Amino acid sequence: MAGKKSFVLRIDEQTFAALEKWAADEFRSVNGQLEWIIHNALKEARRTKGKSEGKSGDGKIE
Repeated sequence: MAGKKSFVLRIDEQTFAALEKWAADEFRSVNGQLEWIIHNALKEARRTKGKSEGKSGDGKIE
């Protein structure tokens, strides 16, 4: 598995609350939900390389 980079994200409280609820609804952490959103956006924009590595059959990143 490739290493992960850390960075600071400033986000307004209302958006964070919505993200937090969405993550909880799908049994993910907020961080995991953000990774899933970004991964799907990159895939949709055809900006990823190779196969869908790190994904299980339910679409969740592991």
